[in-house]
Parts: sequence; C-alpha cells; structure tokens
Amino acid sequence: MADSTTLPSPPFDSVSALHFAPSSPDRLLVSSWDTTVRYYDTSDTAPELKAKFDHRAAVLACAFSDDAHGYSGGLDTSVRELDLSTEKITNLGQHADTISSMSWSNSQNCLITGSWDRTLRFWDPRLAQTSSQTQSHSTPERIYHLDLIDTTLVIAMASRLFHIYDLRNMSSPTQQRESSLKYMTRSLACMPDGQGYATASTEGRIAVEYFDPSPTSQEKKYAFKCHRQTVDDVDRVWPVNALAFHPVYNTFASAGSDGTVSIWDHKVKKRLRQYPKLNTPLSAIAFNKEGTKLAMGVSYTWDDGERGLKTAQQPMIVIRKLGDEVKPKGWPGN
Repeated sequence: MADSTTLPSPPFDSVSALHFAPSSPDRLLVSSWDTTVRYYDTSDTAPELKAKFDHRAAVLACAFSDDAHGYSGGLDTSVRELDLSTEKITNLGQHADTISSMSWSNSQNCLITGSWDRTLRFWDPRLAQTSSQTQSHSTPERIYHLDLIDTTLVIAMASRLFHIYDLRNMSSPTQQRESSLKYMTRSLACMPDGQGYATASTEGRIAVEYFDPSPTSQEKKYAFKCHRQTVDDVDRVWPVNALAFHPVYNTFASAGSDGTVSIWDHKVKKRLRQYPKLNTPLSAIAFNKEGTKLAMGVSYTWDDGERGLKTAQQPMIVIRKLGDEVKPKGWPGN
C-alpha cells in the first residue's frame, strides 16, 4: 500500500497494545505477547526500532506519560517505568494478578492500572525509591480495559460490567452500568470531546454510549453490527479487537479479526471508509496526536485456536498515513 509503511523488527508474537507519544507524532510504543515492549520512530523517511525492553512474561499493556517515559504491565504482574532514552527499567510495584490495561492521567499526574486481581491502582513514578502506589480501589470483577478523558475514567470488566469514576473522588463510581452488548467486552475508547465512549464485543458489534445520565442523553446511545462477512451464504461474525478515536475530528476507527479497519462518524451513524482487507486479524490500533497516522498491529488473535496458528503470518506493525477520510461530512475544509 503506497500510503502505508511497515515497521522493521516487529514482535515475534501477537501485538497487545499500541500508543503514540503525547507530543511527538512519530514515536510509538508497542507491547506484545513475545514479552517485549518496542519503541519505534515511525518517520516516513527512515522508520526504525529505537529500543526494546525485555520482560519476564507477555506484556498486555503500555502507556506514555511524556515523550521520554513509557510504562508497561502484563502477565508477570509488575508495573514498570521505561526510560526511553537510557533504556533503564524501574519496577514501580506489583498487582496480585495479570495487568490488563493502563493509562496515564495528566490531570492527576499518575499512572492508572487495571488488573485481573479486581483492583484499580494509581502510581506516582516520582516515589519509585519508596512506594510508588498511591491508591488502590477494589472492583467487583476482573478489569479487562480502561480509558480516560480529562477526569472521567471508564473501566470495562468481566460479566459485562462498566464503572465510571471521577478521578477527583475515587471513593465510589459515579455510575455503574451493564454493557449494551450481549457478549464479552473486547475494546473500549473514550471520546476526545468528553461526551462518552465506544465499546465493542467479541460478537461483531459496537455500542456508542454517553456519560450524561439524563434521559435525553441516554436516548442517543445505540449499537450496531460490524466486522461481518457472508461466506458461502453463511454469516461469519468477527470480534472487534480495538477502537480508537481521532484526536481532532472525534470520529473513530475499529479493527477486527476479519482483517479490516473502518472509520466511523458516530454522530450521523455512518461508516466513512473501510480500508483494504488484510489477510491477518488486527489486534490493536492507535492514532498519533495530530491524527495524521494510524498505527495498526497486524497479528494472530487466537480466534481459531491452535489450528489457526499453523497458518498465521508473522506479526506486523503497519503505519497508515491518513487523509480526509477521517473527517466527518461537512467538516470545514472537507
């Protein structure tokens, strides 16, 4: 694809998460089941692997705080700070079980991690010499995903449960919800405009939700089918593995095990674009801070078990340059 670049030295196993740096539009963190976090320069002229951080087990989550520091967590239960210039790893502390997700809060200046041990924990890396953990909050179920916008934190848990918190008062969730989707939550992303979030399931559906609990706002929520194919008159339904909102236009991308990425304008309930289908599932996606690039983790997601592994292709990280297809209709300059 002429408008795409494949990064060198990809992981050897499935990509679990992708995140661009908060200020540099070309710097990317990639966590993988191959027990590494890779740090890339994705510039068009000479993309390169800048650093690789080895872990003791599969890494499921990564995040940036600033352009110089990353964080990681996974099956070995350790929360780590990664110094991206010196390649030094600092252990900030432990969960009691696998770390499934993490995000940096600018408003609270801390790292927030979610785990299968049914806790949310807050970490201040400046306290690494003593104890970096500053808060711990129990949740009713294993945490699968979390995302935040400003001071609003959303966590998606097992049993299709969702909790919404105000980071300024973590004594209890401000809202407790059940998923609008019938099957297990596979992905979650908050809207940049702070109005709500999108969530997706293993059963080829996406739900668009709003934070405002008023009946007027709740009437706007909806769910729709996607990432489906008809093969020999049989409907094949694929998991929606990843969602990401465009930082400027508030449209969002979805990536599925069907090997496709679609761009959606959720305000008018329309798909703006579906990119050419790949032969391998997409496990993770991320927009850069300017919304000019979309990083795609192309790797086997175990939908077909060990049988599928035999024909699975080597994982790839593909960077797609974006044009007007990510803009809503009627956007100035469109």
